[in-house]
Amino acid sequence: MNERELVDRARRGDATAFDALVIATVGRLDGAARLILRDPERARDAVQEALAKAWRDLPGLRDPDRFEAWLHRLLVRACYDDLRRARSRPMQVQITELDGLQVGDVQAHQADRDELERALRRLDPDLRTTVVLVYYVGLSLPDVALAQGVPVGTVKSRLHRARGVLQAAIRADRLPVDGHVMEVLA
Repeated sequence: MNERELVDRARRGDATAFDALVIATVGRLDGAARLILRDPERARDAVQEALAKAWRDLPGLRDPDRFEAWLHRLLVRACYDDLRRARSRPMQVQITELDGLQVGDVQAHQADRDELERALRRLDPDLRTTVVLVYYVGLSLPDVALAQGVPVGTVKSRLHRARGVLQAAIRADRLPVDGHVMEVLA
């Protein structure tokens, strides 16, 4: 059964169809929430909140073909709500593998991940969310726009700004100090 049929059945109250949709997307939702919130426990809570809202609001979904983008929009809102509630708490990121590790130098891969993690910390939530939805989740720009509730042009602008911030952060981490490359810990 394809996604459209599952969505149609779930919209009519079929919990089994909704479970199948959740199973197909929960890994991507959790990965995105972890990257946005930078805390596994808070990410799980945001995913649960988004899924509960999805089940409740699914009968009102206007375009069943955009189910996944709609679900990511609910997740982004749940993450933003969490970020607003927790502004004063320090955040830490733990990036987990979304795909299997490719063959290559494991230490170099880990160093690259650490460098990227430090750079991601420097992004504000809107920019970080855009980067996560495009590069980690793999949503199209129109779907990211739908998920964030902004025009496609805003998504493009956020990606452009995020790339600049990430590049500057990575360059700053590699600044030489007394002839040595010093890692800047954020």
